[in-house]
Amino acid sequence: MQVLRTPDERFIGLPDYDFEPHHTDIAGRVDGTVLRVHHIDEGPADAAPVLCLHGEPSWSYLYRHMVGPLVAAGHRVVAPDLVGFGRSDKPADPDVYTYQRHVDWLADWLVANDLQHITLMCQDWGGLIGLRLVAAFPDRFDRVVAANTLLPTGDAPIGDGFLTWRRFSQEMAEFDSGLVLQLGTVTELADDVVAAYNAPFPDPSFTAGPRRFPLLVPVEPDDPAAEANRAAWAVLQRWDKPFLCAYSDHDPVTGGFDRDFLERVPGTRGQAHTTITGGGHFLQEDRGPELAATVNAFIAATAP
Repeated sequence: MQVLRTPDERFIGLPDYDFEPHHTDIAGRVDGTVLRVHHIDEGPADAAPVLCLHGEPSWSYLYRHMVGPLVAAGHRVVAPDLVGFGRSDKPADPDVYTYQRHVDWLADWLVANDLQHITLMCQDWGGLIGLRLVAAFPDRFDRVVAANTLLPTGDAPIGDGFLTWRRFSQEMAEFDSGLVLQLGTVTELADDVVAAYNAPFPDPSFTAGPRRFPLLVPVEPDDPAAEANRAAWAVLQRWDKPFLCAYSDHDPVTGGFDRDFLERVPGTRGQAHTTITGGGHFLQEDRGPELAATVNAFIAATAP
């Protein structure tokens, strides 16, 4: 398996992103290849972690405006880059990327770092993968914050917003992550911020991961990942630990999918669910401090 690694100099001087890098080697699950997964780890080492999972086609840079407020509230903030994204290794072959491998890769990283008493903060693919981890390791998680995400099984229509995005993602001559972030935000992004989202991908050979992701979302009942997601829902439908929905008001892709969680997950009952106003799909970029304040209030309200 050919694995690409973005040169470190691509990440020097990015605006508002001066966090110390941390790396974990995991089994690549293909040909015995080892993959290096990057994460940031800020705040007290002995505090319960807030695990911030990004989606497509962003990376831990997306959480830069949330780290400070979360740490100031006393929390440890851990934000990995998924395989194929950010400072993590990037298999060059698109066929290496499957939904199950993404779950397995992050599960291996989670176990290697032995995170416990986790508050999961998940958005976009961060939820599609992170909620599978909650189902697989329920004892490691204390609570969940779901923001602009879903856990599809293909048993119900996924909506025109996602299908339009999937088509667009495959028709782009060159995958431009900065452009995608700008299209998915309400805020006009500065040029250096757009460049930061493109930093992990020096040339098109590095973009197999983001190019592949939209094709991995289960949109039909017989999708390869559908049954595993149904099994995860079976666990979530018994999940009575705190579960908060914090969706934005300007997201054409996942808007309305919070209803699935509110109707099916017991832990959502009685929680202070909120709509983050003025946020697009990438609400961490548009309204990061507001979302961080929501997470802080949720943890404080549900602490033992």
